Amino acid sequence: MNPFVGVKEQLLTVEELKNLLQQSSTQPNYYFLRWPHKVSGIVGQLPNEFPSPEGQMFNYDRELRWKQQGQHFSVLLLSTTGAEPGFKPIGQKWETQQRDAHIYPATETRFPKGLSSTNVDVAQRYFMDADTATVHFVALTVAKKQ
Repeated sequence: MNPFVGVKEQLLTVEELKNLLQQSSTQPNYYFLRWPHKVSGIVGQLPNEFPSPEGQMFNYDRELRWKQQGQHFSVLLLSTTGAEPGFKPIGQKWETQQRDAHIYPATETRFPKGLSSTNVDVAQRYFMDADTATVHFVALTVAKKQ
């Protein structure tokens, strides 16, 4: 594993963000999108309502997060496959730990409405500063490479 944390050097348009999400990996990708009034749950395809003001795409190797800033989007990459062209590194040395995660069933009363999700075995990946062991990011990931 070659952990990398970085931000896109420039803000992206809607079309650039969509292209980035579609080219990021050949393995199955999953999405979790957030609007002020709802969330998508974990879905296997970008919904027609894309873009959302915030969201993330994840698979076994990486998580891409986006957040709207005006008419454009900032993008953060949390990856185990090393540096990516066009991303400016954050920090120097990163370590990762993978932990189990569980999706609550749609009948769980902790949430106002049941969250939909695909049949994906999710996990969490902690990105920690190698010098201080401080956890800076917790990324969604797929538990096993598909």
